[in-house]
Amino acid sequence: MEPSPLKKLEQLEFSLDSVTDLSSPPASSSSSSPAVATFSCVNGVTELRFLQSDSTHRFTFNLASAQLFKLGTVQFICVSNDNNSEEKSFSRGVNIKFGSEKDSKEFCDSFEEWRKDALVVPVSGSKSKFDDKIEASSAKMYFHYYGQLLHQQNMLQDYVRTGTYYAAVMENRSDFAGRVVVDVGAGSGILSMFAAQAGAKHVYAVEASEMAEYARKLIAGNPSFADRITVIKGKVEDIELPEKADVLISEPMGTLLVNERMLESYVIARDRFMSPKGKMFPTVGRIHMAPFSDEFLFIEMANKALFWQQQNYYGVDLTPLFESAHKGYFSQPVVDAFDPRLLVAPPMFHTIDFTQMKEEDFYEIDIPLKFTASMCTRVHGLACWFDVLFDGSTVQRWLTTAPGAPTTHWYQIRCVLAQPIYVMAGQEITGRLHLIAHSAQSYTIDLTLSAKMWGPGASQGGILQSSTCKFDLKEPYYRMSQPQAYPVAQEPPLPPQPQLNTQDIEIQNDEFEEELLQEPSQNASTQL
Repeated sequence: MEPSPLKKLEQLEFSLDSVTDLSSPPASSSSSSPAVATFSCVNGVTELRFLQSDSTHRFTFNLASAQLFKLGTVQFICVSNDNNSEEKSFSRGVNIKFGSEKDSKEFCDSFEEWRKDALVVPVSGSKSKFDDKIEASSAKMYFHYYGQLLHQQNMLQDYVRTGTYYAAVMENRSDFAGRVVVDVGAGSGILSMFAAQAGAKHVYAVEASEMAEYARKLIAGNPSFADRITVIKGKVEDIELPEKADVLISEPMGTLLVNERMLESYVIARDRFMSPKGKMFPTVGRIHMAPFSDEFLFIEMANKALFWQQQNYYGVDLTPLFESAHKGYFSQPVVDAFDPRLLVAPPMFHTIDFTQMKEEDFYEIDIPLKFTASMCTRVHGLACWFDVLFDGSTVQRWLTTAPGAPTTHWYQIRCVLAQPIYVMAGQEITGRLHLIAHSAQSYTIDLTLSAKMWGPGASQGGILQSSTCKFDLKEPYYRMSQPQAYPVAQEPPLPPQPQLNTQDIEIQNDEFEEELLQEPSQNASTQL
């Protein structure tokens, strides 16, 4: 087991000219005298102690709640927060004076280093909330991945992503100037430095992976704002901060918005660290969905399993595994960029408000689907992408991963059905996208698409076709090809229709299939 960063620090002592207890009466003989300041770690708690040389009187401060205020080149006040009070107050303080400016500078540098590590101490000795829901092997791989510079470079070079964050911060300087900011999952610290450039009073960059050390090095190399950024190595579920945040900034989005389950940490940080009137960047996320038709992709997926149809592979019959292999390939969501003309119906979206969502709301996400086909074709599955809103006080800016927009490192995602369904122009397509979180920091996806009756018999209701498939968002097929224009023979499209918000579709989980069988398409005949 790797030792705590606190154990790597040696005990340090500094000589002081005087220490004055701010709470002592002026006539007290022990109120001001030479002393020794000592940094140490006792039972996992980092402490700063002042011991007066002419008495046994000792002042002890927990560095997780202590603050240092400069009065002059050699004079400071050290105070400690009152943890038992709901209001911000100080329970004790001392006035300290050094013999030289060199001694005071060395003390200040040590104070900051010890205090950074003190903030990483867990909330309690019990198992972390993060560890309770995420399996250790997944977390280890996750933090190892994001602890490498090459992966951080991949994200930094996504100029749509990085440029949009920069614009969202700089265009809303009034939200950051003079404010306390917490960067959740800071990575390289780039968003922390954006916030500092925008005039943030102080930024706490929280990063659990080894990238925290690189972030400290990068921030230290930018002295214009390095003194206003504190890098804290730890999880937001575990660490403590000395003050509330006015702004939370983070890049918690994964594939399909929710993959990697970092959005849960984002809202946990909101509940633990953000002041009641604080702002979140980003503020809102939307998952967009639409059925698509892509014969080339479907054939590519189906052909992968043909290997297992060999009856004489070095004398071995592989066909007993064909069905399992076929099912396995179609359980992989496809990550790539595609031509938006492959969509066969106007998209709809499901909104996730980061300022309101609870952590438990991310454990299971149920999205009812309802589309109207704009052409006669074969539907091969559901295409998904997302966007997020930075709701600044000055400018509202969107970051989108939509097909047809500049490609990002998220690309888009498509769930391909093993059994496509046929639709006519104007025919109603219904279904459900059901996401269930699992301990490998991802989701199991259950997708159902159904084509309702259309034409003269539509008034009698019923389902014409239905196709269901299960996917593991943790194991996608990274196709990641650039979008290609596929020549698709199709009927003239219907007039454009507005996007539908899934929150406007009132379909209960248990009654979903029953309602599909009972509710006919009322305007299918008219549209045809």
